[in-house]
Amino acid sequence: QVHLVESGGGLVQAGGSLRLSCAASGTTRGINALGWYRQAPGRQRELVAVITSAVTTNYADSVKGRFTISRDNVMTTTYLQMNSLKAEDTAGYYCKAGRRTFGKYYDYWGQGTKVTVSA
Repeated sequence: QVHLVESGGGLVQAGGSLRLSCAASGTTRGINALGWYRQAPGRQRELVAVITSAVTTNYADSVKGRFTISRDNVMTTTYLQMNSLKAEDTAGYYCKAGRRTFGKYYDYWGQGTKVTVSA
């Protein structure tokens, strides 16, 4: 099992910045992808950014140029630097870890951290 804990959410004015962190614990060996997703009230959860063990990254079009995902060297911590925040970035932000072991792939989710951007 992998346990994920997010932190860093809060209230910020439009144009401001926040940095989210996600720490993984438990059986972290085999984690090969860490990602951030968000879910606004009444909307489906959507991908924000993902980073792999090969340090490849992928971003939602809506955050390209504003958000940056990074990780530590051992794939146990990921960060999401969010700049130029907009009201539409308001959502719960969730960390996800993808772990491959014995030929199977497992996804693990954190409990989320709330980001509120005031216009």
